[in-house]
Amino acid sequence: MTLPRIGAEDLEVDFDDGERLFYQGELFTGEVVEYQGSALVGLETYRDGITDGPVKQWFEDGTLRAEGNMRMGFPVGESRRWHPNGTLAAKRITTEDGHRPLAELEWDENGQQTRSWYAPGARQE
Repeated sequence: MTLPRIGAEDLEVDFDDGERLFYQGELFTGEVVEYQGSALVGLETYRDGITDGPVKQWFEDGTLRAEGNMRMGFPVGESRRWHPNGTLAAKRITTEDGHRPLAELEWDENGQQTRSWYAPGARQE
C-alpha cells in the first residue's frame, strides 16, 4: 500500500495546539516531505495527525543526516544522526513505547566518542 505524500510547505497543512497535523481540514495519514530548493531534506510519516513511522533527514547534498522511528509521537528504538562528512554523530536508544531513554552515545567528526550514557540496567554496546 502506497501512502499519500504531501509537502510540508503546502498551504493546506496546519497544526492544532496538540501539534497534530491536518491536511485540508482532516487529520493526516501519510508521508510529509520537505525540500530545500530541489533537494529532499526531510520525510516524516504520520498516522491520524501524529508522527508514527519512519523519519529521515538529509543534507542538501543527499547525504543522510538523521533517521529513526516514531510511535504515537515518541521516538522509539534506535535513532541515529550523522555529521556532514558521513561520520556517525549520535545514537539514541529508547524503549519501544518511547517513554524511557536507554542509551545516548555521541562522536565527533573524526569518529572519536565524546559521550556515552546508559540507563541503569540497560545493555551496553
